Amino acid sequence: MDSMNLQSKPHKGWLKPFLKPLRPLFTEVLFKSLFVGILGLAAPLFVLQVYDRVVFQAGLSTLQGLVIGMGVAILFDFMLRQARSRVVQRMALQIDTAVAPALFDRLQHLPLRVLESRPASFWQSLFRDVEVVRNTLSGATAILVADLPFVFIFIGLVYIIATPVAWVFVAIVPVFLLLAWRSAASIGAATFTERQASLARDALLGEMMAGRTTIKALALAPAMTPGWEQRHVATIREARSRGAVTDTYTNIGTSLTMLTTIVLTSVGALAILEQEMTIGSLVAANILAGRFVAPLNQLVSTWRNFAGFKQASQRLGEVFALTEERRESALSLHDPQGLVTLEKLRFHFGDENNPIIDNLNLAIGPNGLHGVTGRNGSGKTTLLKLMQGLYAPVEGRVLLDDQDVAQFTRRELARWIGYVPQECFLFAGTIRDNIAIGDPDAEDDVILRAAKRAGVHEFVVGLPDGYATDIGEAGTRLSGGQRQRIAIARALLGEPKVLLLDEPSGNLDRAAEDALKTNLVDLSRDHTVIAVTHSPALLAACHTTLVLEGGRIVLAGKPEDVLPRLFGTAPAKQPAKVKTVP
Repeated sequence: MDSMNLQSKPHKGWLKPFLKPLRPLFTEVLFKSLFVGILGLAAPLFVLQVYDRVVFQAGLSTLQGLVIGMGVAILFDFMLRQARSRVVQRMALQIDTAVAPALFDRLQHLPLRVLESRPASFWQSLFRDVEVVRNTLSGATAILVADLPFVFIFIGLVYIIATPVAWVFVAIVPVFLLLAWRSAASIGAATFTERQASLARDALLGEMMAGRTTIKALALAPAMTPGWEQRHVATIREARSRGAVTDTYTNIGTSLTMLTTIVLTSVGALAILEQEMTIGSLVAANILAGRFVAPLNQLVSTWRNFAGFKQASQRLGEVFALTEERRESALSLHDPQGLVTLEKLRFHFGDENNPIIDNLNLAIGPNGLHGVTGRNGSGKTTLLKLMQGLYAPVEGRVLLDDQDVAQFTRRELARWIGYVPQECFLFAGTIRDNIAIGDPDAEDDVILRAAKRAGVHEFVVGLPDGYATDIGEAGTRLSGGQRQRIAIARALLGEPKVLLLDEPSGNLDRAAEDALKTNLVDLSRDHTVIAVTHSPALLAACHTTLVLEGGRIVLAGKPEDVLPRLFGTAPAKQPAKVKTVP
């Protein structure tokens, strides 16, 4: 299965492991629903006896007994319904505590390319799908499903107490079922279209919030508003369309309910005139009709819940069917020496005729500071993601100390290969929290050592709260250079043998860049440091420099040999294989 395709065949059995522990609770709900249904027969039987035995025979003592009996029945009915509600609440809690954490865990272990294939709003909406599944399996809809089988109890009782009108009940069942079946397709399609429109609107809103600084700085509100309004109007239009479809079928169900009452009463009146049944039987049959038709009518009006459940379950099944990253390694590797080797490495995002990385053969390290440069779009960032195992190559291998990185878990690779992306993302919290987020129990001296190596300590000590400084959402209270240095310290915390840096000096001033250069040179004595950069100062400090063009190496060697050619002459042809060592 292509892990990039979320429209692939869903894992239909994904829900079974979560529902298996709930079987006793489902059984308990059905058992209680049975007795609720039986007690529901008490009211029509009471009316029947009052009309036939009390009214016409003046049986006051009989009335007293019937009232007492009904009081007991009502009490037991209340107790059973309360008990059933508590069981349903337990089911909801267990579904929530099982499915939502499992989904969160699954998202944590999906490959980066899969996560990048959809907007953030899509992944967030999956947790709303969990709520839909929970509410359907443990809410009013579940109780409705539990009550539906007992509709046939009412039909059986009608045959006993009002035989002439029983055929009305038998005839109306297929009509309601047909209406529910027709509403399923219509409401399901409308619900799906409404959700797609809502996701498109939410995705745009997410982008606007992420880029709010740019929008404010460039006064882009007038330019952004029409796009949002169009998507919002589309969402409202689809919601109205879905609502209209739902209302149509609901109103048809209501009309059928009224028609059932009219037909039942008319047929019953004729049967009374023919002395085939009593008035008490007709009144009792009408009460039974209400209990009989109510769940059928509710089935039509709440079919949106079933349609939503089906779609939500399918989406969750597709996610649970996706291939996840390796969770366990067959063999543990001791701390590596830091030799990174690429063998016939090739990668593309979809168009195999337009590779991002094209047949790279390369060995870097162990140890040393190595620069990678090239034009925008030449494959530099993708190369780092391949080295760190964030992307899986289409062809070839990435080796760490001659072992394929594909055999290791994400946690192992993150411990051995530190990575600082070009767009540094920090989490809400303190500076200390962000540096130690990968190891919250890290000792203070370990955090301090990483901070000093990344140049964080110099500006932190001048802050009133020091390492306890709250950086705000995504680090908005810090400058770009400060965020970048914290991200580098975060990557250094676990002492990775290999450190990958994407434009580490992009947001730094000259003094901070010189300090970073000194720290990287010092770090490279016992670490393999690979830095994608356009900084001449940083490139000049490297032990080796690579120049990428179209996913291929076009220049490689010592900086004093590469940089003059890079800035002075056209690129040379790609060598067959390049080995760079400090």
